[in-house]
Amino acid sequence: MTKSAEVARPLRVAIGEDDVLLREGVARILTDAGLEVVALSGDADDLLRRSLAYRPDVVVTDVQMPPKREDDGLRAAIQLRRRSPGIGVLILSQFCEPAYVADLVGERPEGVGYLLKERVGDVTAFVDAVHRVAAGGSALDPEVVARMLGRRVQDGPLRLLTPRELAVLAAMAEGLSNQGVAESLLISAASVEKHVTAIFRKLRIAPVDSEHRRVQAVLTYLRAANRPR
Repeated sequence: MTKSAEVARPLRVAIGEDDVLLREGVARILTDAGLEVVALSGDADDLLRRSLAYRPDVVVTDVQMPPKREDDGLRAAIQLRRRSPGIGVLILSQFCEPAYVADLVGERPEGVGYLLKERVGDVTAFVDAVHRVAAGGSALDPEVVARMLGRRVQDGPLRLLTPRELAVLAAMAEGLSNQGVAESLLISAASVEKHVTAIFRKLRIAPVDSEHRRVQAVLTYLRAANRPR
């Protein structure tokens, strides 16, 4: 078979969720969307072991899981990102908690997502988020981003941005493309490009590849939004 005739392999996903019905439901959604579920676990320690063994493209996990039923899933996700940076991590949580996002992102916003569990009901958006995280992008829940945006930004680099530029940066943090930002904010794609260029300039993000600049802008946003008042 020639290289051009080869069929691209499906994304490989590991799922961590102690609620059996939700775990099986997420697995079914992803399988029906053409992804390959390589591991299912209801325990954070077991999820970490399986993820390191199977090396999926992305891990989808809850925050509160056994064995302690505290933030075990989040801790496992953070450890996984440290030990295997190439694996994307998408947190599904019932809590809108920006501090969890800051802990998860750390110094590297590539390949990370945080969605509220209710978003799973929007199958298309959920599957798109999994793909985006697996590809090294970000996918943050709009409600979490909105809460971050409501925090004070008078001190730090974000104070240089106009309200519209802040809105564009928030949409970028959700993982939206320029076209997606334009549709979300009801402005033209040309206007979005202008705002994005201004954001890069004001935040002093060097002109490297476009996707890297976007994640660096998101990292700046997350750091400022989560700074203690």
